[in-house]
Amino acid sequence: MSLYLHGYWRSSASYRARIALNIKQLDYTYVPVNLAKNGGAQFSDEYSALNPAHLVPTFVDDDEDIFLNQSMAIIEYIDERYEEPIKLVPIHRLDRARVRAFAQDIACDVQPVTNLRILRHLNTTFQSSDEDNANWCRHWIETGFKGIEKRLTNTVADYCFGFDLSMADVCLIPQVYNAERFGVEMSQFPLIQRVADNCNQLQAFIDAKPENQVDAI
Repeated sequence: MSLYLHGYWRSSASYRARIALNIKQLDYTYVPVNLAKNGGAQFSDEYSALNPAHLVPTFVDDDEDIFLNQSMAIIEYIDERYEEPIKLVPIHRLDRARVRAFAQDIACDVQPVTNLRILRHLNTTFQSSDEDNANWCRHWIETGFKGIEKRLTNTVADYCFGFDLSMADVCLIPQVYNAERFGVEMSQFPLIQRVADNCNQLQAFIDAKPENQVDAI
């Protein structure tokens, strides 16, 4: 098995993929891509050949000669190819749709407007300060979390959907990390915090934490 994950330690999308790989107990090689140093390694010729979008993560499965970008596609590919020890996307179509919708609330609506290239654009185009950027991130994270907290009232137990881990948890935990990083007061989201506390006790999530990566600054 020759699996590689090209990512950045603090990238939410990379964080999601690391969690999924860890839950599946897969042996993979993590390849750091420094998004911040010397203009960003994501723009190098070598990485551009892997991912012309200049984003992370990029997943490589040498055995199948597959190169994948987009964390959600990576997670679903991993989940379909390696069904053990658990399925992250449920088999029943309604449950599957609900988990995907929840995950996309985060991956499509909340996280993209707070990622590094958006903050850089705010800084270079509108001369935003670090405080302005933090306020921007808090606003959009809190806006998204208000809806997510309400959704959880109908589904939460130990995890987002009952007592089984799913792709919803895989997406939620990196966003909670971002919320804490930008100073979101998490006491207003007790159900989200409960799920985060439970997930962050699991080794798969601990090993995926940004500060536990070889490229952490």
